Amino acid sequence: MGSVKDLIVLESPKEETLGKGRFVFSDRYSVFDWGEMPNHLNNKGKSLCLIGAFFFEKLEELGIKTHYLGVLEDGVIKKLDQLKKPVETMEIRLVRVLEPEVIDNQYKYSVYQNQKGNFLIPLEIIYRNSLPEGSSVLKRLKEGSLKLEELGLEEMPLPGQKLSQPFLDVSTKLESTDRYITWKEAQDLASLKEEEVNQIKNLVIKINELITAEVSRLNLAHEDGKIELAFDENRKLMVVDVLGTPDECRFTFEGIPVSKEAARIFYRQTDWFKEVEEAKKKDRLNWKRWVSPPPPLPAELDRLISQLYQAFCNEITEREWFTVPSLQKVLKELKITLKNSQKN
Repeated sequence: MGSVKDLIVLESPKEETLGKGRFVFSDRYSVFDWGEMPNHLNNKGKSLCLIGAFFFEKLEELGIKTHYLGVLEDGVIKKLDQLKKPVETMEIRLVRVLEPEVIDNQYKYSVYQNQKGNFLIPLEIIYRNSLPEGSSVLKRLKEGSLKLEELGLEEMPLPGQKLSQPFLDVSTKLESTDRYITWKEAQDLASLKEEEVNQIKNLVIKINELITAEVSRLNLAHEDGKIELAFDENRKLMVVDVLGTPDECRFTFEGIPVSKEAARIFYRQTDWFKEVEEAKKKDRLNWKRWVSPPPPLPAELDRLISQLYQAFCNEITEREWFTVPSLQKVLKELKITLKNSQKN
């Protein structure tokens, strides 16, 4: 079980053959690496499943390989346009997940040396088109762990600043807390060839362009997003997990977040968030044991963020799966509610 979706293994992957499984998308959500939060967001799971299927099928049209096989309705695997109702289950190909060893509180990635293929690349690739308020880049620039020249900038950016070209960031994927690393570290850690690193970057740029074009139909800005990749049994790149959703991407409409960033905004004002920040500095591997359980979202925010996912799904797929107000109407109400919560 993951923090937001469950995995059912139908056929386990072997060293030289892909497996088969199903994602069951839940109404759970997670922020700040905590895992399952107290609230469940109504119809979030079905919304994410349909949005993910939409973007996987768009990638297929572009000839980009993915692990997507279809979505499950009444026991039958179908494409999105064959569905009669919203569903929460997606069938996928499975690759091996090779866990790094932990020795003296350090992650060791020797397991990736000499691997031929059929495994999850232990990296999260983040593309950044702008630097919205709350972006980790602003914090890292201030701390000095990221340099201006790495972003092609000469002076400190302002929150909300658009970048002249996408910045491709990379972090670890299989550690207890994601850790930003350089591309050279990423190459060494995952035992990648330089040519493979370039292929990854080119693929991520194409995916970013696709998602940006699709959400522009809804008058949304595509601020940033993340992609996960694997090697298939022939060591060819394959897009895995899910993409293009409000959980994987940060979208905005006139500065209003169209993602779980709305929940993050609320939680950043709480004592619980301060505990999380302090605990991560104190104990990178086992920080959660130092933190109290998070408080639930206020009922009004719960309702609006639930509607946000459903309205986004309706409008990106151009089909009314859920009976909710338009995305713009939801977002305008959300903006007022977030402002009021910050005053309080």
